[in-house]
Amino acid sequence: MMSVHGMYDKANSILDIRGATADKMQVLSRIEGLRAEIDQLQETDPAKRAFRDLFIGSSDSGARFALRDHVIEEIGRISDDEVIRYLRYRYAYEVFPADKVVRKYPPLVQIEPSSICNYRCVFCYQADSRLSDKRHGHMGVMPIELFREIIDEIEGEVEAISLASRGEPTVNKQLPEMLAYVSGKFLATKVNTNAYLLDQKMARAILDADIQTLVFSADAATEPLYSKLRVNGNLERVMQNIERFNDIKEREYPHSRLITRVSGVRFSDEQSLDEMEEHWKNFVDQVTFVDYNPWGNVYEAEKKGIDEPCSDLWRRLFVWWDGRVAPCDVDYLTTLSEEKFPSSSISEIWNGEMYQSLRERHMNGERQQLEPCSRCVVV
Repeated sequence: MMSVHGMYDKANSILDIRGATADKMQVLSRIEGLRAEIDQLQETDPAKRAFRDLFIGSSDSGARFALRDHVIEEIGRISDDEVIRYLRYRYAYEVFPADKVVRKYPPLVQIEPSSICNYRCVFCYQADSRLSDKRHGHMGVMPIELFREIIDEIEGEVEAISLASRGEPTVNKQLPEMLAYVSGKFLATKVNTNAYLLDQKMARAILDADIQTLVFSADAATEPLYSKLRVNGNLERVMQNIERFNDIKEREYPHSRLITRVSGVRFSDEQSLDEMEEHWKNFVDQVTFVDYNPWGNVYEAEKKGIDEPCSDLWRRLFVWWDGRVAPCDVDYLTTLSEEKFPSSSISEIWNGEMYQSLRERHMNGERQQLEPCSRCVVV
């Protein structure tokens, strides 16, 4: 969430969420029912620490774990034998960045099926021709073979993956194969899409894969505001695709655990979450607004004077379509890293010189000496 000082709090970027949320007391009761099993875990196990924070209280001065609304819904849709694994992942995702803890693998790996996008949203770095012009070498789609290598390394080590980053995932025609390959391997698989290319084949591939969350990126409920924000978009087509997806889900996958969410970037005073909820509520489980992070043209932005370390250095790792690895997607031109997978493994990169140096410099108050970190507001 953007603070009064202009910082973007990555851990609290969801401004408001409407729609399906599991009963918090029931979720807490389910977790408490696992007390005997959790008691057998080592004290340093993230799941045990999460349980302690929820029911006993923390005995140290570190960050506290709490259940956010969207997390409550996610736990509500998994089985009891998956809850401990989920707590382990979620504690690492939320608390490790605050406590500056690094383990063998990142809590989340963000994989870019495509850097190409059919939209040019006004708040997105795709509007920067240095990225989107194919002559500069940043545009492409990930080969399925490279994708499988990434998954083969992190399966059993990481619980959360996101299939999205600088581009639109459905541009990659091999996305259905990718989804089939990850099916059953992770507890928290998320796909973000603008839904423009969401045909029936793609819809069934997503539902067959039994992923956790599908986010439809839409920022308005009416035209011309939608197309003003999502340049090259078409609200009528997107609406039809999302309606069809919901129809397939309800008719053919009545027991699906998938959470569907329309998520908009809160960019303009013209936008209304009430209108968004009214427009989309019959076709998705949740409607949200996330805070606006000024990604676009970060390299020419003014220095922000923020010294607080960036939490993403302890939260997640990005793998671009061509195997290049980046510490964040604000650095969309990949100036901070020369790492590449599979030349180095995900674990080697996460614990290697590039990440360690960035973490140390951020913690030592040297953020303003790093580019584009000095011009970024993410903390």
